[in-house]
Amino acid sequence: MSLSSVSDHDASSAKFLRGKYAICGVGETSYRRGSEESTRSLATWAISNAMQDAGMDSSDIDGMLSYSGNDSTFSPWVAGDLGIRLNFYMDVHGGGSSIEALIGIAMGVIEAGMCKTVAIFRAMNGYSAVRIGGTGARSAAPITGDQIHHRAYGWQSAGQMFAPTFLRHMYDYGTTPEQVAAVKVAHSKHASNNPKAYYKKRYTVEDVVNSRIICKPLHLLDCCVETDNATCIIVTRVERARDCPNPPAVIQSVVGRCCKPRIDMHYQHGPISTVAGHYAKEILWPNAGLGPEDVDLTGSYDAFTFTTMLQLEDYGFCKKGDGGDYVSNGTIELGGRRPNNTSGGHLCEGYTHGMNMVIENTRQLRGEVDDSCPIGPDGKRQHTHDYREGGCRQVKNAEVSANLGWAMPGTGSAMVMAKDHR
Repeated sequence: MSLSSVSDHDASSAKFLRGKYAICGVGETSYRRGSEESTRSLATWAISNAMQDAGMDSSDIDGMLSYSGNDSTFSPWVAGDLGIRLNFYMDVHGGGSSIEALIGIAMGVIEAGMCKTVAIFRAMNGYSAVRIGGTGARSAAPITGDQIHHRAYGWQSAGQMFAPTFLRHMYDYGTTPEQVAAVKVAHSKHASNNPKAYYKKRYTVEDVVNSRIICKPLHLLDCCVETDNATCIIVTRVERARDCPNPPAVIQSVVGRCCKPRIDMHYQHGPISTVAGHYAKEILWPNAGLGPEDVDLTGSYDAFTFTTMLQLEDYGFCKKGDGGDYVSNGTIELGGRRPNNTSGGHLCEGYTHGMNMVIENTRQLRGEVDDSCPIGPDGKRQHTHDYREGGCRQVKNAEVSANLGWAMPGTGSAMVMAKDHR
């Protein structure tokens, strides 16, 4: 993709940061329900796993970022438990659009000389403690701000708030529930080859559209799983990442919490069937020096089947209005042109507010996803690229990935990563 659409100054800045930073370590807990652990304990578990993956100890980490909502734990407490002394930390409030945004912040604070290596984590008891819809063992925060407006219209849960966008897309473009159900079908196939996935059952389109309606047009199986878990990634300069035991995933471009003209009542600025990716792509692709056609696999946020479809469309992987066909014609399945959420994502693996999709794409670019393929004499999996149930989920010749983060129709974040060949 040509950079001619951006100013000389912007293009220069993009080239300066492109390929300069990388993800060098990833880690997570199990994805489960009923963890019986605090988010503080879960966080230390995930960060320890990421440090082990990066071949680092506590003295190698001097920055920490987290995003929280409901029952998470602040960075300094977790760092202290791990023996890490921080030169920089920040905890932000947020959900689905946070991880790519925080990766951009990590790059910025390292570039500014404030620290050298940043661990980013998310810890949540999203099933057993605070469930996003406001139910669970602990109730969510009191109703404040624009929630007063939302609740008056019955918009308490994410599905209720997003449903008008989903319905409008169906009205505008003739998108059908059966087309969008194919997202669940694809992700469930991927999860069936993932030993970590909470749900491993393969579903059909009929299973999805025959499951009970939660909030029109969302059926039960159009909605994500709720789990207790923590996840972590470690970001540093690419030169330092190359000293780590695993190949780095090199960051080509990030977009952080790009918004539509309004996010509180985004439907007042149409079209409401368009999401923030429509704007974010104008940053993502020029900064990466790539386009959608260069991407081998995607991690498009799947809080619902519809969110995956809308983002893939507005980031330019297909024409506006063609999202239903794109997700239902085999393109997003393993073995297809551009597999999406190869771990099973939020619909099947576990709900992490976007972290598990970044972790999965990092491992895909390494060529190291865990599946049922045999271990060779060198201790590495010998991937067969046989995607039948109980088989492989490694994308063949994965070179470039894109993560598309979603908070709501009006806000999104994104990232492009590439395999390292040095």
